Amino acid sequence: MKFYISCDIEGTTGIVSWNETNISDPSSRYICEQMTKEVNAVCEALIEGGATEILIKDAHDSARNIDPSKLPEMVKLMRGWAKNPFVMMAGLDNTFDGVLFTGYHSAAGTSGNPLSHTMSLSNEYIKLNGELASEFTINAYIAGYLKVPVLFLSGDKALCDNVKKLNDNIKTTPVNEGLGNASISIHPSIALKLIKAEVSSALKGNLTKCLIELPKAFKLEIGFKEHANAYRASYYPNAKQTSAKTVTYEAADFMDVLKFMFFVL
Repeated sequence: MKFYISCDIEGTTGIVSWNETNISDPSSRYICEQMTKEVNAVCEALIEGGATEILIKDAHDSARNIDPSKLPEMVKLMRGWAKNPFVMMAGLDNTFDGVLFTGYHSAAGTSGNPLSHTMSLSNEYIKLNGELASEFTINAYIAGYLKVPVLFLSGDKALCDNVKKLNDNIKTTPVNEGLGNASISIHPSIALKLIKAEVSSALKGNLTKCLIELPKAFKLEIGFKEHANAYRASYYPNAKQTSAKTVTYEAADFMDVLKFMFFVL
């Protein structure tokens, strides 16, 4: 069996500061170590469950946060950015049996995490068909577009709650809970045990029940922080500037939506 793991950092156990997300800052050392351990917990469960191939995408900032030497020898790790519209899901195709997410976080415009954002810090929010979209939403739709089931996610509690609304069969492990500009987290060792247990549980179920059904059509709205960015984005073919800081884009094919975000964010 073949699995894909997309790993972010703002939903890693214990994280609370933007400084901790930057590998050039000494305070990021613990978080990068914990990020690696959480990915490794997923890998252990997958291997014990019969995985023969695992591709991991380091999907945060520089994409150089995970320590490859701490991972099982049979996995492959994609570092850096491929520079295609799949972004955090680069390397995924329809040959995979399942997708798993670690370290994911709440969407821009929400209060579930002091580090809430979506794809870029240049926007105040991204809405997909009228609903605030997280990076998980966008990336789960990529998996759905390729007909690959979404099996698991770890991250902040608010995001885990929203995941269940998208598909209640997806297993989740909430490790943090945002409280204003603070974050309450479980013990990092407990997080690893829970992550491994939930992934193992996911593999025992009917994976096809974890497929994400895409809408028939898509309307994307981006609320930028700076009006000049909205003005610039409005020049993308078929995009419309609807206010000083807001641009919308409509498409029937989700790949067109991904291309729009790739070039304007």
